[in-house]
Amino acid sequence: MDKVKAMQTFVRIVEANSYSKAAETLDLPRASLTATMQNLEAFLGTQLLQRTTRRLSLTPDGAQYYKQCVEILTAIETAERSFLGPEAKRPKGKLRVDLPGALGRDVVLPQIAEFHAAYPEVDLMISLTDRLVDLIQEGIDCVLRVGHLQDSSMVGRQIGTMRFVTCAAPSYLARHGAPHHIGDLPNHRGVVHFSGRTGRPFDWEFMVGGELLKINISGPIGVNDADANVTCALQGLGLAQTAIYQVRHYLDNGKLVQVLPDVPPTSMPISLLYPQGRMAAPKLSVFAAWLATLFEKDADLRL
Repeated sequence: MDKVKAMQTFVRIVEANSYSKAAETLDLPRASLTATMQNLEAFLGTQLLQRTTRRLSLTPDGAQYYKQCVEILTAIETAERSFLGPEAKRPKGKLRVDLPGALGRDVVLPQIAEFHAAYPEVDLMISLTDRLVDLIQEGIDCVLRVGHLQDSSMVGRQIGTMRFVTCAAPSYLARHGAPHHIGDLPNHRGVVHFSGRTGRPFDWEFMVGGELLKINISGPIGVNDADANVTCALQGLGLAQTAIYQVRHYLDNGKLVQVLPDVPPTSMPISLLYPQGRMAAPKLSVFAAWLATLFEKDADLRL
C-alpha cells in the first residue's frame, strides 16, 4: 500500500465530505477510493470514517489521524515546492471561506474584487454565517471569527480588533435622556442582541478601573443579527452596543449619538482560524495576508 497516496485520499474524502466528490477531484473511480480506505483502516486496525446514507463523519481516531496526515502532507508539499519553481508557488485552486454575516457583508465582500484581480486563479467559495462551523467536517479552509478562540485543535491568527460603541438615536435620547454613568444603564431600555446559537443575550462589557464589568440590558426588541441591531437603534427603540465600523457613518451624520464616551465597551479580537498546517498552501497564505491588510486600513478594525 502506498501510504502517502492513502493519506492523500483520506484527506480529500474528509475535506470533500463525500466519496463521490473526492473521486471527481482526484479523477479516480469511486470504487478505488473505497478500496483505499478499506485497506488503510485494515492496516491501521481502526475505523477512521463513519458512513451513513446522508453524510460522513470522523471517528475520534479518524480526527486524530486526519490532523497528523495534514501535517505530514503539508511538510511533503512544502519540501517539494521549493524545488518545483514559481509555477508550484502560484496561488490557485478552490478556497472555502466562512465569514461572520455582518463583517463579511460590510467589510470583506465590498472589496473582494480587489483580491480576485490580484489572484484570479483562486476560486473563492464564501459562506456567510454566524454559527460555529466544523472546518474539518464541512471542508472549510478557514473561518473568520470575532471573540476569544475556544477551539484549541485549530490555529488562530489575530488579524484585527473589533471596537464597540454604546449609542442611541436622537429620538430615543429626546424621550428618555442619556445615561451619564454606567449605573444609569439598568434604568434604560436597550436593543437586546442575542446569540443565534445559544439564544442568550450578549452582555454589555466595560472596563472600569481595571476590572471587567458586565451589564445585562433589557428591552422590548431582541435580534440575533448585528445589522438588525443597528436598524432597531436607528428607529429609536433603545440604546445599542454595536461595532463602531457598522455605525461610523451614522455617528458622523448624527443619526446615532455615542453615549458614555468616557467608558468605551471592551474590544474583541478578530482572528482567522484554520486547520494545522494549512497555511502552507499559497492560496490561503495570500488570502490571510490580504485580509490582514484590509483590516489594517480601517481604524475601527485594525490591530
